[in-house]
Amino acid sequence: MKKIINRPEDLVHEALQGMASAYPELLKVHFAPDFISRADGPVKGKVGVLSGGGSGHEPMHGGFVGRGMLDAAVPGPVFTSPTPDQIQAATQAVDGGAGVLHIIKNYTGDRLNFEMAADLARAEGIEVEAVVINDDVAVQDSLYTAGRRGTGVTVIAEKIAGAAADQRRPLAAVAELCRKVNAQGRSMGLALTSCTVPQAGKPTFELPEDEMEIGIGIHGEPGRSRAKLRSAAEITALLANAVLDDLPFQRGDSVLAFVNGLGSTPMIELYGVYNELVKLCAGRGITIVRNLIGPYMTSLEMAGCTITLVKMDDELISLWDAPVKTAALRWGV
Repeated sequence: MKKIINRPEDLVHEALQGMASAYPELLKVHFAPDFISRADGPVKGKVGVLSGGGSGHEPMHGGFVGRGMLDAAVPGPVFTSPTPDQIQAATQAVDGGAGVLHIIKNYTGDRLNFEMAADLARAEGIEVEAVVINDDVAVQDSLYTAGRRGTGVTVIAEKIAGAAADQRRPLAAVAELCRKVNAQGRSMGLALTSCTVPQAGKPTFELPEDEMEIGIGIHGEPGRSRAKLRSAAEITALLANAVLDDLPFQRGDSVLAFVNGLGSTPMIELYGVYNELVKLCAGRGITIVRNLIGPYMTSLEMAGCTITLVKMDDELISLWDAPVKTAALRWGV
């Protein structure tokens, strides 16, 4: 294992300290329990938008804390859910009197711990709504989930819900928009290499040099099948057609396309995938009206990519375009 770390058990704590030093104007990092919140929060009269999960997916979620996106993010250990007390403390910290939205990826530990924290917060008089993201078309169930996993749509939902909250929309409306994004989005990914969890010290799975793992999860869990390595055009078609056929997307749809790198895939390859995706969507009569390309939802140092498509309308486009200022996403400010 080659990693630029001190002790594996200190990695998350030291990374949080680094974020605190790098972005003091954007966020505050709290310890014992650990969570990240907006530097100017809580914002009175605004719905607090909160997400979280295991570390190792950076910049998700801490990199999305700031104006126009998340009010707080709760980091667990690498690929391990945060605890209820962390989530409860973050919920208290972002409550500006208008309630708090929990955006939860569909992993069993995340769901259980967020549900427990929401119950505790409600007992204190904080109104909490929860939306579970389950956009991965690769598997119906996995070692980590009952039902589909939450992947790339999480990033899109956080941006759109965050923009709606900044417009002072009420909690029920922000939650309903988040559910709409989830219902209208689908994702699928593949890996060219495994990743190595620092405390494990060895790859999560073995993958021959000439093979790819199709349908992987963002915690390094293996996919649904393996195949010989193919060209960018073939890989894009494999992922995109599975996504397009699932909803299904239809001729005339407008979509946001998110081509995500899993940690070790260079941008030149992601742009190549996006180029193929544009051609494929055009051939099916689907128009890409917005895009996001880059390593925004990673799996440590895994090589590979995911493709996410979300059906868009004028309202969702406007919310996507709304100003955002976080460590990882910034425009309009």
